[in-house]
Amino acid sequence: MKAYVFPGQGSQFSGMGKDLYESSEKAKALFDKANEILGFNITEIMFHGSEEELKQTKVTQPAIFLHSVILAAITPDFKPDMVAGHSLGEFSALVANGVLSFEDGLKLVYKRALAMQKACEINPSTMAAILGLEDEKVEEICASIKDEVVVAANYNCPGQLVISGSNKGIEIACELMKAAGAKRALPLPVGGAFHSPLMEPARVELAAAINSTSFSKPLCPIYQNVTAAPSTDTEVIKKNLIEQLTAPVRWTQIVQNMFTDGATLFVECGPGKVLQGLVKKVAKEAETASV
Repeated sequence: MKAYVFPGQGSQFSGMGKDLYESSEKAKALFDKANEILGFNITEIMFHGSEEELKQTKVTQPAIFLHSVILAAITPDFKPDMVAGHSLGEFSALVANGVLSFEDGLKLVYKRALAMQKACEINPSTMAAILGLEDEKVEEICASIKDEVVVAANYNCPGQLVISGSNKGIEIACELMKAAGAKRALPLPVGGAFHSPLMEPARVELAAAINSTSFSKPLCPIYQNVTAAPSTDTEVIKKNLIEQLTAPVRWTQIVQNMFTDGATLFVECGPGKVLQGLVKKVAKEAETASV
């Protein structure tokens, strides 16, 4: 069975999507339509923008979404048996499996980006990658920090967990993680505490937009970030999509569940190969555990 996976923020690069635009009339039409919907020339930034320009949340999220869904749209015989997306990538996955239209998906992603940017300005905050500690130990340390917000945000693969919270909370947590034996506790160059309670203002804003958008029956199950479980019910999909902003991304569990449910081939649809690397690490851990 074939699983298509869609990346989130961090996979952007200058020149992304340019080859698609130049080699496919269908891709060109979709990119041009995106410029109209957004009201600014995002293709110019994607194809020629600086790293700084591409790092702006309001650019990054729609740019990665566009690269991913347009690549899926022009892929011959695109017939996934299951899909999943990492954070923002969940929206790309929902367009690819027929739940959202291209236009509605792009509008939601842009609204999400602006809402998250606003939430970051209300509560200055950040994230950090913790390498080489058991998930349970990371969770325990986060819970021990009482006067600051610090939570597990991205379960990326065994031994790699991203935490999210207030600037002070992350600083304290990184010191405690290193003292507990983490190989690395690395603050990330992001604008805020994504997938944490500090994103509540963005969740409220996005909920209204999601609830007023038409969702169609999916072509195949989507394994969602919040539960790591496959969903085909549009009401469940909506609920999980709303909760995603303040809940952790359970990527390790998603990949494990896809393997359990028969996935034999994972195809990353979007810029970069970050998810392919994470899938290999989850598979390697599973092989070791079964020996």
